[in-house]
Amino acid sequence: MSKAFRKGPPNRKNPKFTDKKMSNQQPNEKSLEIPIDPSVLLRHSRGERMDVRGVHTKLHKVHEKRKDINIEFAVQQAARAEILLQEEEGFLEADIGESTTNIAQRQIVENVDITTATKHFNLALDFGPYRTRYTRNGAYLLMGGKRGHVAAFDWVRKSLLCELNVMESVHDVTWLMNHTMYAVAQKNWVHVYDAKGTEIHCVKTMHRSVRLEYLPYHFLLNSAGENGFLSWMDVSIGESVGNYNTKMGKITVMTHNPWNAVTCVGGSKGVVSMWSPMVREPLAKMLCHPVQLTAIAIDPKGHHMATAGLDRKVKIWDIRKLEGPVETYHTNTAAAEIDLSQRGLLALSLGNVCEVYRRDKNLSEERMKPYIRHRTDGPISSLRFCPYEDILGLGTTKGFSSLIVPGSGEPNFDSYEANPYQTRSQRRETEVHSLLEKIPAEFIVLNPTQIDEVDVPTAKERLEQKVKLLTMKPPKIDFEPRKRNRVTKAKLVQIKQNVKEARFREAAKELREMKNKLLAEEPPAESSDFIPLESKSVLDRFKTKKKKKAAL
Repeated sequence: MSKAFRKGPPNRKNPKFTDKKMSNQQPNEKSLEIPIDPSVLLRHSRGERMDVRGVHTKLHKVHEKRKDINIEFAVQQAARAEILLQEEEGFLEADIGESTTNIAQRQIVENVDITTATKHFNLALDFGPYRTRYTRNGAYLLMGGKRGHVAAFDWVRKSLLCELNVMESVHDVTWLMNHTMYAVAQKNWVHVYDAKGTEIHCVKTMHRSVRLEYLPYHFLLNSAGENGFLSWMDVSIGESVGNYNTKMGKITVMTHNPWNAVTCVGGSKGVVSMWSPMVREPLAKMLCHPVQLTAIAIDPKGHHMATAGLDRKVKIWDIRKLEGPVETYHTNTAAAEIDLSQRGLLALSLGNVCEVYRRDKNLSEERMKPYIRHRTDGPISSLRFCPYEDILGLGTTKGFSSLIVPGSGEPNFDSYEANPYQTRSQRRETEVHSLLEKIPAEFIVLNPTQIDEVDVPTAKERLEQKVKLLTMKPPKIDFEPRKRNRVTKAKLVQIKQNVKEARFREAAKELREMKNKLLAEEPPAESSDFIPLESKSVLDRFKTKKKKKAAL
């Protein structure tokens, strides 16, 4: 046997003991650490560390510190993983002294790859004006003409799903959970169709709707009617969740906030009101313009809101703090439609002219500048950015136009959130997961991070409860004695009366003790921090006193 195998176990009690293999390491040698960009760490940050001064036991302090260490490690790993995201957004860059607004779509198509060039097309249709909507993954397009034409197709492959004419006016269209179902706001009711164009439901609780929105995480179909009513319907169970009168007249400007699922409605007085299906009154109101609003839009992250009014101004608001305007832009005419892309581009429709604004990040400018300008054959009635694509869809009175807008779409997508290359099996699996993870409508509030707070009763509720307790009377005692042999009726009546009186006295005593205890908890009328409504002075004796009513 060699000497290496006859060697005894190391002395673990001696802290200075080191193995021979470890002795070869240089004392000044350090492990290789790849630096991380602080801005990337800030983007993935989950907040500050927990303050453990309020934690009582040492075990829980160690547990919270270990949790913070794991969170920091996860943030660092997420920041390092960004190196795998090879795709970056592109943009147009003009020569010195030139502007990108002079670059036409024809020039862009000639200088891009074949795949991107095929995404620019025009459809000449005779049933406009058209309302358009893309799916969440940007793979399918839905169009609805005012004169009854409805079409759904895969706009990338140019593959038609269905096409029909409903033989009545169409005011708005929207996809539901995916491309297999969509809703159409027709003349009287909202109709639901499948991917083959077969009508599967008619929602008669949504009467004469002119605008439609769909909340994907809550499975709620939201509509705004000509009579000023807002309606919500849960499409997973087919039940109405809320139906309220906004008292704002005909609603033509409506959108929803993707961050908290609150519905934002623009009124004729320049006020944007925010609604939830669980509250009859608006959660908040913002005076955005002194005149009537023409369009509102919220970015996909739910951070900023863009509004346009008849005063020919476009304003950007911080919708999280309900503050602003952060930025204000002046236009030649009032913007009829407005939309914000995933990368922060702003698109406006000014009659038959579409303008796209972009902020140059390289120059770190605070204001956006005109980026692309395009003129169509007819007035623009709908304007939508396609998710995860550098495409802007325009619905006009004479058809549809697909414009290439470099840098508008998010180049890196999360396949668990929205997958543009989704297969049939993945779609079915996503449907099941979405139904299992459906968020109840009760959680739609302005700040979704505060839904876990304790429901504290208001002062009015406490006062009503106190008044009810003080005015409570002893309950009526109902007792019927058991009939026994050799007991006369007079004896039974006496037993019944004695038991009733005894129970009444006990209930009255308990109620009296409860009232005395409640009154003893009241603070004195004039405590140290009591501020009287009227100050007392020595001149109060000269005040006229109220005359007492004469006794009859």
